[in-house]
Amino acid sequence: MSIVSIILGILFFVNIIFALAIIFFERQHPSTTWAWLMVLVFLPIVGFILYLIFNQNFSKKKMFYWADREKIGIKEKIAEQIETIKNGSFPFKSANSAAYKDNIYMHLVNDESLFTQDNAVAIYTDGREKFDALLHDIAHATDHIHIQYYIIHEDGLGKELVNALTEKAEQGVHVRVLYDYMGSRGISSHFYKELKRAGGLVEVFFPHFHLNYRNHRKLAIIDGTIGYIGGFNVGDEYLGLDKKFGYWRDTHLRTEGKVVHALQTRFILDWNQASKHHKFAYEERLFPDVSEAGNIGAQIVSSGPDTEWQQIKNGYIKMINSAKTYIYMQTPYFIPDDSLLDALKIAALSGIDVRLMVPDKPDHMFVYWATLSNVGELLKAGAKVYIYRNGFVHAKTLVVDDTTASVGTANSDLRSFRLNFEVNAFLYDQKTTVELRQAFENDMQLTDELTLEDYQQRSMTIKVKESISRLISPVL
Repeated sequence: MSIVSIILGILFFVNIIFALAIIFFERQHPSTTWAWLMVLVFLPIVGFILYLIFNQNFSKKKMFYWADREKIGIKEKIAEQIETIKNGSFPFKSANSAAYKDNIYMHLVNDESLFTQDNAVAIYTDGREKFDALLHDIAHATDHIHIQYYIIHEDGLGKELVNALTEKAEQGVHVRVLYDYMGSRGISSHFYKELKRAGGLVEVFFPHFHLNYRNHRKLAIIDGTIGYIGGFNVGDEYLGLDKKFGYWRDTHLRTEGKVVHALQTRFILDWNQASKHHKFAYEERLFPDVSEAGNIGAQIVSSGPDTEWQQIKNGYIKMINSAKTYIYMQTPYFIPDDSLLDALKIAALSGIDVRLMVPDKPDHMFVYWATLSNVGELLKAGAKVYIYRNGFVHAKTLVVDDTTASVGTANSDLRSFRLNFEVNAFLYDQKTTVELRQAFENDMQLTDELTLEDYQQRSMTIKVKESISRLISPVL
């Protein structure tokens, strides 16, 4: 027997042991387990390598440390809110928020997400308008600027942002920039040189080659009084300047009020996880007293592979199950697990007006075909599906009954719910929800409705692509 045969035999044996380990010890979702088993069986050696690259279980690792949080009283506030909601004495300022006390309680208990109800929210659906607002707020910053994006490109918009941050750092404003290694790959070593020279700090989340478990969050906090959250990354394509995608339709929020403190806390947690030399604490100046900016109730909810529960997905399902009239969802990728898909189908079968909007072009081919496969399930249940034709829709929004909505970074897919670090704002306010519903309805004028009849007439080639993509969707 040759050495090559012996080596191959050993690798094959290791592959079998590894497959058995996945079944008995990893305790992942069954669909994910079966997907990886198929990869290991049909690609015995390559599959083993792919598993090591793509898969790692963070659910039992404590990645984010709440050091010094007692200084701003988060722990006490969470305990107080949980207790008062349980005993019915919580002082809700609006009947609309009170109607969702179960949702609020769930996020408090499972995500330590404080509920605030003195906030103001502005909605941006155009990239240029959003970044003009952000750059204006940066120009008027006096104490600190915290920027966190999954993608920061070294192009026109990226340079515009970094130049603005460099100017503020030179003025003595504390500037911190956090970006994801994979999302922002390709940035040259000198891109942040002037910002660092001016005193700005830059950190990278997971600065190594690991395709999964990326930090997909997009946040900006100015002086602890203004916060941004939503779907826009930093790059010229998000201004609609990429010919491949055309106009970029996204949704982002500019917030004021105590909800900004929750965004600040999220940034500190992520920064301290990424930084080895520039960790910082929950200083009082980062959480200034804010006058009541408005009357909107809100929670900032995070999820990631390090947590036991899929908080954002659970929030979606809770909203869907509460719907009485309509459910509008926008997402670039629609690859839900059975629980979310069943919730939407049950709503549609119950007579709720369920509408889903997805793009008409892929930025990831297999994900695109998997999306088309899943929309067929909704169509059969009576939901309506709209294909956006005016460019690329990247918004991650869920709007229910003119009373509650979610806007953030999480796509409606398995990657966002299980693998990525995400953050969403859950809003309990009629006026804001109506604005988001109207934005959806305006976008409908730029779509084609995909009917069940149209879907059933797709070609055999498309059906094969959908079937393959759906089969491997748990590991996409």
